[in-house]
Amino acid sequence: MANILLTRIDNRLIHGQVGVTWCNFLGANLILVANDEVAEDEVQQNLMDMVVPDTVATRYFTLEKTINIIHKASSAQKIFIVCKTPQDVLALVKGGVPIEKVNIGNMHYEEGKMQISSTVSVNENDKDAFKELNSLGVELDLRRVPDEKGENIMNLI
Repeated sequence: MANILLTRIDNRLIHGQVGVTWCNFLGANLILVANDEVAEDEVQQNLMDMVVPDTVATRYFTLEKTINIIHKASSAQKIFIVCKTPQDVLALVKGGVPIEKVNIGNMHYEEGKMQISSTVSVNENDKDAFKELNSLGVELDLRRVPDEKGENIMNLI
């Protein structure tokens, strides 16, 4: 089975906090970005690769490719999955990706969203996705950085 250490929702995907702080905390040696748009965008991939230590590999897969290939991962790969939205994570879980815990780190505010923490804003579609993930037994932990006290997002929506 794939050695998935954690899955994070962060609409910025890989940035310093993800590439350094979370990777070091988790002991990850592979960041897998599961996002259909970024999987096709080499410029974004190159920019994200700049903040990742040389000891950590990166992969940029579509949601479908992630679902199809994750079970072939070597047990030596300590995988940190990063997605943009809760809907993406839900698609992975429904597709059979063995995700047990999700860290919700950053979901920007925009029109039609309600701010539920300093870094997370949700709309009805987001709430529905979180409710379904919760019903599937996925742990939903809202926190920006590892040393911050986390909170179950279900208490906020």
